[in-house]
Amino acid sequence: MAFHRQVSRLLDDDHRAHLDLLGRAEQALTARGASTADALAPLLRQLDQQIAHDIGRHFDFEESALFPRLVDAGDGGMAELLSEEHAVIREVAAELLPLCRAAGNGTLDAAGGQALTQGLLELVERQVAHIQKETMALLPLLDDLLDDDDDQYLALAFAEA
Repeated sequence: MAFHRQVSRLLDDDHRAHLDLLGRAEQALTARGASTADALAPLLRQLDQQIAHDIGRHFDFEESALFPRLVDAGDGGMAELLSEEHAVIREVAAELLPLCRAAGNGTLDAAGGQALTQGLLELVERQVAHIQKETMALLPLLDDLLDDDDDQYLALAFAEA
């Protein structure tokens, strides 16, 4: 899908990068014979970074800069739904983060490995569904809702966040 506004394109790029990383981590985790310590450590360090910084930055930007605009435009239901999904994804990410760090450092035990697998698969499922909603509904709406000045201002704010 081609987006016309800078903000929509930036968020879409963020989504694509996150989906790519989640897909690679899921594939490596579910591959036969993959050892968490050996095969996943580099990916889990990247995922750690993504969870610790990028998810929060992305969600905070949407919640503070975009969702109020949706509410003002009469799309408060969408803003509420996406905010609720953010809260759930943050919870899953908070549980997953220490497991990623332990695996990345080679200190994850068998029970932690199982929890890591379950947490990662849940994060993948929730993020894919959430990103699909944003790609099909939020980003096209932003293309229509934002004017050139707001788009420039928000694109700069997102880039600096």
